[in-house]
Amino acid sequence: MEATLLTVNIGQAVRAAYATHEAGTGLDKRPVAGPVAVAAPGPKGTGGSGLAGDAIVDTLRHGGDDQAVYAYAREDLDDWQRRLGRDLPNGIFGENLTTAGLDVTGARIGERWRVGPRLLLEVTSPRIPCRTFQGRLGEPGWIKRFTQAAVPGAYFRVLEPGEIRAGDPVRVEHRPGHDITIGLAFRALTTHRDLLPRLLDAGDALHPEAREKAATYAAKYAVECGR
Repeated sequence: MEATLLTVNIGQAVRAAYATHEAGTGLDKRPVAGPVAVAAPGPKGTGGSGLAGDAIVDTLRHGGDDQAVYAYAREDLDDWQRRLGRDLPNGIFGENLTTAGLDVTGARIGERWRVGPRLLLEVTSPRIPCRTFQGRLGEPGWIKRFTQAAVPGAYFRVLEPGEIRAGDPVRVEHRPGHDITIGLAFRALTTHRDLLPRLLDAGDALHPEAREKAATYAAKYAVECGR
């Protein structure tokens, strides 16, 4: 199956009962027609989403150059539909890109995707669930359930800007030689912290915050083992 961008999803800032930020949330993302420009938004704390017209309200915790774009596989949404017994439309997980024909969980940190003719993205880290995400889904215990499933979707940085639209092909242009996948990184950052030192094999492609956690854990482990 050819890898395809099924939909491009963006959201406006809205005030919702489930939002944990006083200004609301941009998690309610919907498919849009026509081309959407994508570019590096700037550093975390000042930069938001990489997609034009897409809102990220809490820029201290979300968005920025290393979380400019979030992708989730339609195949994984379909699996969640079966588990939850409800319809899950594209964008409901807050993903900017809903893909088909790609193993997003198996994508490696530093893997590069060409979306459409110009946009080039680089995988940086998995998505970690939060209370706003749980509130948006309206599923009790969702954070724990999502974490146990370990199918988190992937964040990307923008290496080359470009316009994208639904139906664009997605091509993996570079796949690093290491084995640090989105799935492994998610487990290391959540339920299996003993895996954290392995994340350092991904080098500078790894999100800086995840790299700092991995380095801190590795240094602590080395000290403890030296006692």
